[in-house]
Amino acid sequence: MKELQVGDKAPVFELLNQDGVKISLSDFLGKKVVLYFYPKDNTPGCTTQACEFSQHYEVFLEQNAVIIGVSPDSVKSHENFIKKYDLKHILLSDSEKEICKLYGAWGLKKNYGKEYEGLIRSTFVIDVDGNIAKIYKNVRAKDHAFKVLQELC
Repeated sequence: MKELQVGDKAPVFELLNQDGVKISLSDFLGKKVVLYFYPKDNTPGCTTQACEFSQHYEVFLEQNAVIIGVSPDSVKSHENFIKKYDLKHILLSDSEKEICKLYGAWGLKKNYGKEYEGLIRSTFVIDVDGNIAKIYKNVRAKDHAFKVLQELC
């Protein structure tokens, strides 16, 4: 499968959110979408990243942008994660990792010399027409939301 590039049409998806409601990328046409992929709810890096996106939530809204986090965690896990940290944005459950793979956020990783398949922390900014405007690969969780926001403004 071809790796996504800036300017490509963003792959469409439909996944369940933290409330068990189907959410589709097409629900947000006319808005910018900050679609971020993260490994696991309630882990230190993922919690930092989610809380920072939520902290800047209103400013993203002012920029006509919605924030959507995607991980392989279950709907129930997302529901608990949102309640625990009072997160304001949407979290989607991709338990089959289909959307993660479609966006190139699931693949071969290396850690301490060992190779394994896992989630590659990535963020895609999708423009109002549904095209990929910016791609961040292998991002560091801390301060990532602020960096995305600065480039969005």
